[in-house]
Amino acid sequence: MEELDIEPSVTKIPAAGAGTHLGFAWGPGDILVYETLHKASVRKDEDIYSPILRKLFNESHHIFVGLQTIGDDLPSKNKKAQFVSISKNYRSVIRACMEELQQVSILLATELIWNLCEVLFIDAAPAGSLLLHLLDWVRLHKADVDEKAREVLQSESPAEHHDYWDVVVSYVLQGRLEEARQMLVKQSTLQPAARSMYKLMDTLLSKMPFYNPGGTQTLTEFDVKWRHWHEEVDRCLQDNSFASNKHLELICKILVGDEDTLLEHKELLGTWYHFLVTRLLFCHPTVKPTELHYYAQSCMTMFLDLRSVPEPLDNILLAAFEFDIHQVIKDCSIALNNWWFVAHLTDLLDHCKLLQSHNLHFGSNLREFLLLEYASGLFTHHSLWQLAVDYFDNCPEFGRVYLELQIERVPLDTERKALKVLRICEQRQMSEQVRSICKIMAMRALRNNRLGSALSWSIRAKDAAFATLISEKFLQDYCVRGTFSDLDLIDNLGPAMLLSDRLTFLGKYREFHKLYGEKRFSEAAKLLLSLMTAKIAPRSFWMTLLTDALPLLEQKEDEDMELTKVELLRLALARNLAMAIVKEGTVEA
Repeated sequence: MEELDIEPSVTKIPAAGAGTHLGFAWGPGDILVYETLHKASVRKDEDIYSPILRKLFNESHHIFVGLQTIGDDLPSKNKKAQFVSISKNYRSVIRACMEELQQVSILLATELIWNLCEVLFIDAAPAGSLLLHLLDWVRLHKADVDEKAREVLQSESPAEHHDYWDVVVSYVLQGRLEEARQMLVKQSTLQPAARSMYKLMDTLLSKMPFYNPGGTQTLTEFDVKWRHWHEEVDRCLQDNSFASNKHLELICKILVGDEDTLLEHKELLGTWYHFLVTRLLFCHPTVKPTELHYYAQSCMTMFLDLRSVPEPLDNILLAAFEFDIHQVIKDCSIALNNWWFVAHLTDLLDHCKLLQSHNLHFGSNLREFLLLEYASGLFTHHSLWQLAVDYFDNCPEFGRVYLELQIERVPLDTERKALKVLRICEQRQMSEQVRSICKIMAMRALRNNRLGSALSWSIRAKDAAFATLISEKFLQDYCVRGTFSDLDLIDNLGPAMLLSDRLTFLGKYREFHKLYGEKRFSEAAKLLLSLMTAKIAPRSFWMTLLTDALPLLEQKEDEDMELTKVELLRLALARNLAMAIVKEGTVEA
C-alpha cells in the first residue's frame, strides 16, 4: 500500500463527549465506532500460545475444511445428519483437550454452550425428543455423581455410606431411575421391615414412562400414559405411603415435581439449568421448543439468589433457550477469550441456514467477519498461520484481501518457510506477493554471498534487473577465480536464461565452456562467435572472450571450422584495434 503524502483528515465523532468511552471494531475498509461503558482494552488471542489449545485449533481445522465440502445439492435430511455429526466432532475435540488441560473452566463452558446449541439449533429436536436430549446434556456436564457413586459402591457397606442417599437422590434428579433402583435394593436388604415400602418405590420408578422417538407410540399417547403414572405417584404421596421413611418420601416428592423439594436440593442440582431439566422431566416431559424460554427464565429466577447477578454463562444459556442465536454469538464473543468458539459455531449454523437474515451494517456477513477475526489471530503465531489460509480461502468476500495483507507479515525466517509461503501464494495466483517474497529472499541470499540461491529466487520472481545484477556477480566471480560456482543451477537454466541479456550470456558462456571441455571445438567456436556478435557480453568481458578465442584459432578441423576461425580472428583484430584507438586517444588527450 502506498504511503500518503498528506496528513489524513480528522473525523469528528458527535457522540464523543468528555468522559465518554468509545469502542471500535475494524472492518475491511471501514471502522465501526460506538459508545460503551467499558474502558478501552485491546483484544488478544493469547490462547493460541497454549500447547493444548493449539491441538484444539489443529484438530478443528480439519473438521472445518470438511464442513465446507458439503454441497447444497444434498437432501436436507442427509445434510442435517451430517451437520449433527460435525457438531459432535467439534465437541469431541473440545473434550479431548479438556482431559489434557487442568484449567478446564473455559473449555467446559465452551462445550456446555456448544452442546446446547447442537440440541436446540442444529438437531432441532421436537417435543418429546427434546427432553431426552436435554437429559443427556445435563448428565454429561454433571458427572460428579458417578465419582461419588464409585466411592459409595467401593465402601464396605454402601447402604451405610454417608453419601449413599445423595447418590440415590442425584440419580433421580437426573432421570437415571434404573441406577437409583439398583442402589435402593442395597438399602432394602438392610431393612426387612420396610421391604414392602421399598418395593412400592421400585414399582413407581420402574413404571415411569420415557418417550421413545423411534417407537410406535405417539406423543399424545405417551402424554396420557405419563399423566396416569404421575397421578399414581401423587396418590402415594397423599396416602402417606412413605411417611415413615423420610428418604423415600423425599424421592416421591421429587417424582411429582414438587418445586420446594427440588429447590431444597440446590447443592445436588448445582445449577439452575439442571433444575430446569429436572423440573421439565417431572412436570412437563412433552415441552415444546417454543415453550422453553418461559421455563428457563422462571427456573433461573427461582434458583438464583435474589441478590446474586447472573454470570455471563447464565445469560448465554438463557439466550439459547430463548432461541436468540445472535445474542448467543454476541455474548460468547464478549465472554470467551478467543474467537475459536464463535467462528466455528457461527460457520456451522450458517451452513444450517440459520443465519441467513443477519448481515452486518459494515463489511461482510457475520460468519465471514468472525472467521476473518479468528484467522487473523492465527496469523500472529509462528506455526498456526498455515491453518489460517484455509479460513481466508472460505471467506468469499474479503478473504483474499485479508490473506494478501497477512501473508506479507509472515516473517521469512528460513528458506523452507519462505518456500511454504511462496507455494501458498503461487497456488492462489498472488503474483505481487510472489515477487515480493522472491525479492526479499534474493536480497538476503546476495547479502550472504550465496549467488546461486540469489539467482534462483530472482528467476522465480521474474525480476530481470536483479537477475542481470546477479549474473554480473557470477561473471566477476569467474574473472577472479577462473571457475563458476553453482554449476548445477547455471547448467539447468533452460528457458529462464531469456529473462535478461546478461543471464542469457551467462548461460551461453557456461555452455561454451562445456563444449570446449568435451572437445567439441567447432560447436564451441560457433557459440563463442555468436556471443561476440550478439552484443550481449558486458564490455568488461571482451578481453576474456578474445582470450578464449585464441586456443580455438589453433585448432584444425573441417572447412566450416576454418571459416569460423577467420571470423573470430577478424573480430579479435577489429576489437583489438578499437581498443587501441580508444587507448591512444586517451593518452593524447
